[in-house]
Amino acid sequence: MANLIYWIVGLAAVVIFLSGLRIVRPIERGLVERLGKYKKFALPGFNWIIPVIDRMIKINITERMVNAEPQEIITKDKLNARVDAQVYFKVKDNEQSVKDSQYHVFNYESQIVNLARTTLRNIIGTLSLNEANSGRNKINKELMETLMKETKNW
Repeated sequence: MANLIYWIVGLAAVVIFLSGLRIVRPIERGLVERLGKYKKFALPGFNWIIPVIDRMIKINITERMVNAEPQEIITKDKLNARVDAQVYFKVKDNEQSVKDSQYHVFNYESQIVNLARTTLRNIIGTLSLNEANSGRNKINKELMETLMKETKNW
């Protein structure tokens, strides 16, 4: 009877240990929360969390491309232009950047796309149609500067 109890306790310990294992891939970083509060930063490889009490959020740190849907923009010379854009972004792999992407903004991916669309509309609205067509480098530079400034906190 005592052997059966040891087997059950041992089996329960193994199950609890295995259910707490988490694997973070090289393209991800993890945030471990204990009872809803940030606990630690998880690097690639094996990580162990306390089942039920801890939870791990994995964040992809690779560069991604998102299409900003086409939009009608009125240029400085009162002409309509239909503009679409592709936004390339990534979360930096340091602890603070990963935390900021989760805790300082709701759904950072859609926020970046909407911010890019709004900024693009503002930039092209100050240009004539000819300037907008020939000044893509200028538009890209202004867009990147604005996005970097606005997203530095998240």
